[in-house]
Amino acid sequence: MPTSRSTPPLVLKDLKIDPDIFEKIPAKFACHYKVIPIKFEDGTLTLAIEDPLDLIILDDISLFLGLKIEPVSASRADILEAIREHYGLGAETIEEIINTGEMAGEIKLAVSKTEDIEGLAEDASIIKFVNQILVQAVKDSSTDIHIEPYEDELKIRYRVDGILYDIPIPQNIKYFQSAIVSRIKIMAGLDIAERRLPQDGRIKIRVGGEELDLRISILPTQFGESVDIRLLSGKMLYSLENLGLSLSNLEMLEKLIRKPHGIIFVTGPTGSGKTTTLYSCLSKINSKDKKIITIEDPIEYQLKGVTQIQIHPRIGLSFATGLRSMLRHDPDIMMVGEVRDFETAEITIRVALTGHLVFSTLHTNDACGGITRLLDMGIEPYLVASPVECFIAQRLVRIICPHCKVEKKPDREILREFGIENNLNDIAIYEGKGCESCKFTGYKGRTAIYEFLLMSGEISGLLLQRASSDQIKKKALEQGMHTLRMDGWEKVKKGITTINEVIRVSEED
Repeated sequence: MPTSRSTPPLVLKDLKIDPDIFEKIPAKFACHYKVIPIKFEDGTLTLAIEDPLDLIILDDISLFLGLKIEPVSASRADILEAIREHYGLGAETIEEIINTGEMAGEIKLAVSKTEDIEGLAEDASIIKFVNQILVQAVKDSSTDIHIEPYEDELKIRYRVDGILYDIPIPQNIKYFQSAIVSRIKIMAGLDIAERRLPQDGRIKIRVGGEELDLRISILPTQFGESVDIRLLSGKMLYSLENLGLSLSNLEMLEKLIRKPHGIIFVTGPTGSGKTTTLYSCLSKINSKDKKIITIEDPIEYQLKGVTQIQIHPRIGLSFATGLRSMLRHDPDIMMVGEVRDFETAEITIRVALTGHLVFSTLHTNDACGGITRLLDMGIEPYLVASPVECFIAQRLVRIICPHCKVEKKPDREILREFGIENNLNDIAIYEGKGCESCKFTGYKGRTAIYEFLLMSGEISGLLLQRASSDQIKKKALEQGMHTLRMDGWEKVKKGITTINEVIRVSEED
């Protein structure tokens, strides 16, 4: 008999369900009726359904399966999540493609300039499956989608808050690997016949009224083509005040970006938020009376009122050649996406010496390492000491989920490893227990931690003597520089992030 609506709904994630039971109900059937099988005993199938008193649906299911049905109540969100977890993302689409015998070569792929992918492809097809991957990634606040072929499987992973997570997908998806890649290539305007060389492209889509820019990178591997899709949205642009800067660092940065000339270098590994910081700086100082030009690879966000150039090394447009041409456009402020070699570094420095304010990035582990990196490229110490105003190192740390945030007793060993020895009993730290809002990770969203190295007279003196980065760091600490870990510790004390997060992304001081 159907259960009463007053019966408390089951929490499906707390149940251990036998995987074999999902063979009782096809994926398309489970998705259509929004049900999930829980157990099968004595010819009776127990199903979780949002409304256990909906006799029409229950009769349909019983007639289709030829089984006695015992309904139990569960929330719609829990059921949909359980379907995705147990059957896999897009399982009903793949199941119908197989059942209808639709072949990859017969699939019609139509693409417009900007696709509203939520409203496309009602029929089962690879188009619909790729759209499901993209829509779910947007809903999960992913920054990247990885489609990775292996010998006996195809994996799809989302990067959320800097961490990669496997996405449950149907096992038979591996048979549609080529069709999935071909669909993405056509959306991005790439050559579907070329499978031996890497390719890069972009796609503009609309999901839920929000327009996103997707950057596509395709690499040939041993078992097929691997795809990385980076999701970029205008909502990712931040103001300086929302970057996570401490009050002192914010005041320091606002003074630096108001200078008439000089170079500000932002350093850190790939994916540490350097470009976002630079764009925030440009947005802050962008005005009608200033000419701002950037040269980037790639252009990640479009800034109104800023002239942006995309490099094309294959046709000879590199950072160095672009910089030379930019000077003839009478700029006040310039941004160089990345200083990678001696030629780019030398031109960037000489541009700053001619009275321009320049922003750029370097790949180093800390702020002091930026000096060493430039010297290693072959730049003379006096050319670094004169125009460079500041090196800013940064990392991204995950924010504790506000919905499941609880106070935690400090682990003395971890605190000592972190360099905290005194007043351990007076320290309150927090963590996230894990909840539906944060998908049981304990974290939701990210912020940045920073390390500012100002090029003071004493620091410049050490640079001219070609002192090591350790010696420069020691002097900077004496002058009050806060390292990444020190800035991270301040955010731990404020309950923004956890010690483990700061340790994960930063080196020991």
